[in-house]
Amino acid sequence: MGPIAFYAPLKSPHHPVPSGERQMARNLMQLLTRDGVAPTLVSELRSFDKHGDDAVQAELLAQAEAEIPALIARGRVEGWVLWATYHSYYKAPDLLGPAVSAALGIPYVSFEATRANKRLGGPWDVFEQKAQVACDAADVLFHFTGRDAVALRDHLKDGQQLVHLPPFLAQETLPAPAQPDSSTILVAGMMRKGDKLASYSIIAETLGYLTGDWRVEIAGDGPCRAEVAALMAPYGDRVKFLGQLDAANMAAAYTRARVFLWPGVNEAFGMVYLEAQAHGVPVVAQNRPGVRDVVAAEGLVADPTPDALAAALLTVLNDDETHRQRARDARDLVQSHHLLTAARRTVWDVLKPLMKET
Repeated sequence: MGPIAFYAPLKSPHHPVPSGERQMARNLMQLLTRDGVAPTLVSELRSFDKHGDDAVQAELLAQAEAEIPALIARGRVEGWVLWATYHSYYKAPDLLGPAVSAALGIPYVSFEATRANKRLGGPWDVFEQKAQVACDAADVLFHFTGRDAVALRDHLKDGQQLVHLPPFLAQETLPAPAQPDSSTILVAGMMRKGDKLASYSIIAETLGYLTGDWRVEIAGDGPCRAEVAALMAPYGDRVKFLGQLDAANMAAAYTRARVFLWPGVNEAFGMVYLEAQAHGVPVVAQNRPGVRDVVAAEGLVADPTPDALAAALLTVLNDDETHRQRARDARDLVQSHHLLTAARRTVWDVLKPLMKET
């Protein structure tokens, strides 16, 4: 059996900037490696238009059209058996997969595709139309969150499958549980404008409501480092900046943490939540769509105010029994639903019969 063609139009697994998006692309490539079948990254075309610019979209469409014939020829030579796309949406639609898979006569599957009818008629109209074409072309739509499933389900075509694939870590076993001190709050997130900076702003307000002995370690970096530092300045040496960490140093940071704090403003779901919980670090987050798909229920704070987040943090920091139970629940959640073993079972139960039909 030949290779699986893999494509990530928003961010390649080879992209130089770390992010949950890049990590999930890598995780999916690992998931799709099984029993002599392996994925191959077939394009580095990044079809991303951040601002809704007609000229940018036209150029990306032209680049895609120019690349499609070569991909079709390559697919015939290499014997691709399936095309898999990760995260096609209105700002970065899959402009390649539908055409190439149709020409090759192979199944087309999409992970975390979304539809956004509200973008039709606006600055991303053309790209949203392409995103919907990609959704319509898919034999299988794998969705990570309940929120994404709603619009996909409303527009399913005859014969299409809609399958829930919980977000997952690319490992089959849990790491050793954290051995935290009594006061460390871990924060991890890229430092950039928009939703990430909004989460940092909420964190800064939240810290103002904390009492007793506590300290914060922040893992991450980015163009808004100075803004984040200014937000945290009132707390002096209680806040320590760790910078951008590699996997080993991030694991060490989880091991030291008593609790993980990230509000989750407009997060799709957030890989850091799964990483923290895998280490047995309880999470405190706002109860938001996407976030609630990956965080143990006890860690979700329904009241979005900073004082409510602070109260939730203080419970985990100060009550040892609560902390122990929340740590066990966090690991149990990841063990049961968010490791590679469960993800492989979900995906390959669908892909194997699909690939035999071709």
